[in-house]
Amino acid sequence: MMRAGMLVVSMIIIAHAVWAANPEPAKVDALFANIAPSSPGAAVVVIKDGRAVFQRGYGVTDLRTLHQIDEHTNFRLASVTKQFTAMAVMLLVHDGKLRYDESLTEIFPEFPAYGKTITVRHLLNHTSGLLDYEDLMAKQYDNTPDDQIPQIHDAGVLTLLENATTTNFPAGTRWQYSNSGYCVLAMVVERVSGQPFGMFLHQRIFAPLHMTSTLAYEKGKNEVPNRAYGHTPDGHGFRETDQSSTSATLGDGGVYTSLADMARWDDALQRHTLLSVKEMQPALTAVHPTSTPAEENGHPVSYGFGWFVDPYRGHERMWHYGETVGFRTSIQRFPKDRLTVIVLANRADLSAIDLALKTADGYLKAK
Repeated sequence: MMRAGMLVVSMIIIAHAVWAANPEPAKVDALFANIAPSSPGAAVVVIKDGRAVFQRGYGVTDLRTLHQIDEHTNFRLASVTKQFTAMAVMLLVHDGKLRYDESLTEIFPEFPAYGKTITVRHLLNHTSGLLDYEDLMAKQYDNTPDDQIPQIHDAGVLTLLENATTTNFPAGTRWQYSNSGYCVLAMVVERVSGQPFGMFLHQRIFAPLHMTSTLAYEKGKNEVPNRAYGHTPDGHGFRETDQSSTSATLGDGGVYTSLADMARWDDALQRHTLLSVKEMQPALTAVHPTSTPAEENGHPVSYGFGWFVDPYRGHERMWHYGETVGFRTSIQRFPKDRLTVIVLANRADLSAIDLALKTADGYLKAK
């Protein structure tokens, strides 16, 4: 039996070890201090060396129930969804059912001729040149009030593009972030697997990883447990802005999940549970367009499959962000530092990217 003195010394050693791994809780709390307890808020987790060293919720899921946000609250990921869509495609490549260099017309024979030069790889790394489906919807519903525009689904995006006759640029020549491409990828998964996209995600990713509350939300078909609703500042308060005409697409942004489930996803990425290191490499390899360097808003961009892959302050990084009506999200992974920070917010006036990086600053060793 351990003597009392030895027990106290051991507890002190353990406490110092925990503090050394997690020196910044007060500073992290300070970053979220402007979130009132009864307002829409955010959730943050810091995963270091495979375990959550900081995890906290701030604010409420909605202004009707005032349920407190915690690690089990499910947020709409918006474009952070793209890493799951990319993984679904990569799993089909792993199965031998799909090739990265397969063209749209090979998968969808009914697709217009311009699809002959657009490959799955172009869709994954945003070099397809496909027209923006939101722009196409704006033309289709010109002068229609926003609340009267019906929600579009991935299949509807594919139809819009099948009715188009051109692209923004020849495939592979430029980089341009494309929600259209990821909606089409959801339909690629459906066509190749023979399963609805949401079911494929559940059976091949969420269930095997025990992400029990994660789902691709489809109104009328499933329900989001512990759901957070999106909000936008409105004068001195907030109004619920949870859905829009583009909120029903799945491939570009339709997954809901929680901090607890995202920690399981992070662990699977760390352990290469779904794909080997070699199979995962294409997702982490930056694309290099043939004619114009990859840029967004005048800034250089490094993008693989569903991940931005540029470093941060000398640290290797894979990351993404999501922005949709009422939600802001970000995942920042630093594989060599064994550090991941995830911020999920159900209010539009927060920068999840800035909050995640400021949080990460306290845990990254200076370089």
